[in-house]
Amino acid sequence: MARLGPGVRYHVRELVDRAARQSPARLALGVFGTVIAVITLLLYAPWATVSGEQAPFADALFTATSATTVTGLVTVPTGEYWSTWGLVVILVAIKIGGLGVMTLASLLGLAVSRRLGLTQRLLVSSETKFTRLGEVGSLVNTVIITSTAFEVAIALVLLPRFHMYDESWGEAAWHAIFYGVSSFNSAGFVPTPEGLFPYASDWWVLMPIIVGVFVGSLGFPVILNVAGSLRRPGRWNLHSKLTLTTSVALVVFGSLIVAAFEWTNPDTFGGLGPSATALASLFAGVMPRSGGFTTFDIAEMHEGTWLLMDALMFVGGGSASTAGGIKVTTLAVMLLAIVAEARGDKDVEAYGRRIPREALQVAIAVSFISATFVLVASLLLLAITGEALDVILFETISAFATCGLSTGITMDMPDAGKYVLTVLMFIGRTGTMTLAAALALRNRRRVIRLPEERPIIG
Repeated sequence: MARLGPGVRYHVRELVDRAARQSPARLALGVFGTVIAVITLLLYAPWATVSGEQAPFADALFTATSATTVTGLVTVPTGEYWSTWGLVVILVAIKIGGLGVMTLASLLGLAVSRRLGLTQRLLVSSETKFTRLGEVGSLVNTVIITSTAFEVAIALVLLPRFHMYDESWGEAAWHAIFYGVSSFNSAGFVPTPEGLFPYASDWWVLMPIIVGVFVGSLGFPVILNVAGSLRRPGRWNLHSKLTLTTSVALVVFGSLIVAAFEWTNPDTFGGLGPSATALASLFAGVMPRSGGFTTFDIAEMHEGTWLLMDALMFVGGGSASTAGGIKVTTLAVMLLAIVAEARGDKDVEAYGRRIPREALQVAIAVSFISATFVLVASLLLLAITGEALDVILFETISAFATCGLSTGITMDMPDAGKYVLTVLMFIGRTGTMTLAAALALRNRRRVIRLPEERPIIG
């Protein structure tokens, strides 16, 4: 194949630069789709499976999308079906999806050319919600170092414990690394057939995973802001304060309600002691942040627990994080607006700051459109599968929120249902981010404003 000449390469680069300047979010979607296509081809190879047979295309595409969007839903048992090569491909996809495609591409560009061009700065800015283009280069390095440091720390804590479970040092290291990457990136993939079920009462194994999922779901803007002023919380910005406060509140609320619903359920928490119940409740309260791990069969939980998890998964984690959902700051802004309206306040305020009305408009738009995606996908899956609404809604929200918790129906879905969830995972990881970026960047100024008239609401 002939190499492209300098003139062709120049025109291609110009097209990419123009696309990045005009719509970085759209270009990001294209690159994200390309990465999924490459991962699909790698998983489609015969040597990616334990049996040595080529995986069905629907399963290869679904797994590639689930890994790259750091979701965790599966159509085949990960630890049993995929070979070591397939698991490595999945782990690489998780790492790429967790870092962000644009962040990784910019890192490679920085390594090759020793500089970041305007295109790469715009792309990273759109992906990480970082607006100071001059500091994007240092941000990319910081993101890579921070995420890798957390993953290594989790792996080092898990390594000796896995070795105590009669695993060789090599096997324990592989499992520790896999869980370190999968937990911090909120992926929910497990490298063994039994997953985390054998460790349901083991604080040593589950607490690092809980911490990894929670910290990863906060988002790099929060992690970097808090780390820069760790001993001076008063200097944290409003976004960090809202994210931390809302995230902690949701974890506490979710853990307590799950414990209340499942306390006497013999198939979940019923046979556990106080310590194991506390751990299982905390684990179940954190995982809807988009973690996707589980220590019990979700199908055995009460329907009330499913409904609670539906709500928690739909909210998800922090902005510019590895988590999905509408994001906790979206929920926080809408709740603050409700409180302000109830008090008769003209402005929405929090922590000594006034939140602009445009932020509330974006929050409402993201929430409404996200709910519409879930509604449409649920209707399609109801028609395709014939399953009950409660399990369809759970699976749909889990896919859209890139969470990965499942009642078990995904594996039994026909290919049409798998394709619906595949599209939903892609939209959930990229669509709402793109929408929010587009709405936030759009600022149409009008010379003439129409007369105001208030309709009757409520």
